[in-house]
Amino acid sequence: MTIVRRPSPFGELMSLRSAMDRLFEDSFVRHPLGAGFDTTASLPLDVTRTADELIVEAALPGIKPEDVEITVEDGTLSIRGEFREDRKTGEGENLVQEIRRGTVARAVTLPTGLEPDKANATFENGVLTLRIPKAESVKPKQIRISPTTEGKATTPRMVAASTNGQSSEREPATAAAR
Repeated sequence: MTIVRRPSPFGELMSLRSAMDRLFEDSFVRHPLGAGFDTTASLPLDVTRTADELIVEAALPGIKPEDVEITVEDGTLSIRGEFREDRKTGEGENLVQEIRRGTVARAVTLPTGLEPDKANATFENGVLTLRIPKAESVKPKQIRISPTTEGKATTPRMVAASTNGQSSEREPATAAAR
């Protein structure tokens, strides 16, 4: 009797998994940021829009406010920060190096209708907060509706509350003065 061995499909999967593990290990573990890679990292941002302004928050932990550069040119906001802290050398062999050093930067396109000349920037606890006001021409405006009776516009009535908790209608002061 002859025993025939058929290759297992799981054997190929395991070798593929091993190859992927090796790839990730070679790319990220053995070569930390800086050794042959671009040392400019992406800067995480939160961007919020309100009725009056655009708020941009950037996480810059470990960076001093004087090492942050903010520019607006041709509708593009650029934020760049640099870690100026030098590594301590000569104190032993580096076994693990995960603290980022170098530069972080980010550029985003701003929506139209902002006034970057009137922007305000604050820096607190490693978070940069940039407030860029909207131009008056693009702010939402509320339009009041005048009620009409039989095709004629009437003056809106105001409701005034009395001291006993009941409300009563009265003419606006400008209409009562006529």
